[in-house]
Amino acid sequence: MVAMAKLSSYEEYRQKKLEANRKRMEALNLPQLSQALRNSGSSPKPSPMKRAKPRVVEKLQMVEVRRSPRVANKHAPDYKEVGIDRVVIPRRICGSRSRDLSNRVYASDEARQNAIEKAEKLDSGLEPGYPTFIKSMLQSHVTGGFWLGLPSVFCKSNLPKSDAVMTLIDEDGNEHETIYLARKTGLSGGWKGFAVAHELVDGDALVFQLVRPTAFKVYIIRVNGQA
Repeated sequence: MVAMAKLSSYEEYRQKKLEANRKRMEALNLPQLSQALRNSGSSPKPSPMKRAKPRVVEKLQMVEVRRSPRVANKHAPDYKEVGIDRVVIPRRICGSRSRDLSNRVYASDEARQNAIEKAEKLDSGLEPGYPTFIKSMLQSHVTGGFWLGLPSVFCKSNLPKSDAVMTLIDEDGNEHETIYLARKTGLSGGWKGFAVAHELVDGDALVFQLVRPTAFKVYIIRVNGQA
């Protein structure tokens, strides 16, 4: 009996709930809208797209350009390529004489050795305490390339570890600045000026005495015996 009473009470509650929902739907006019959608049987139509206006291309008209009366009767200018002569800048010649590479004079082995022996004798009489080395001149040192390679052992022991400006001081006290390239252990820029100014030739023997970390005193022994 208790179970039957609970079931009857639940049915009354459900009926009341359904009646309340029906009244709420009628108040919102939902049944009419649902019926209208079922009757239509089609989906909403999409909004129409705007049609692009066709592009109008105007035709160009050829018109005569008005010209000044001063040039109207003249012929059109004729442009042509005109060759321009090359401007040759003469090379600067250092020293008192020009060096003709095709007329090089090579020292004999005997004359070269004689100059080296004189340089060794001069070296032995120099003040001790200053590192020295002797360099016999080749054509590549005094003509053409003008590059002076120095003894690598001497460079690693005494000269800067990076590129530097080395000053060459001749026997008269005149100074010449050169560029020392540490990686190549040699003198580059500025050496040509020194070689030409002192008219060095193949076979001359030079004694280099390091008097400062970046300065050499240079003594020249001529291969031809002249002072």
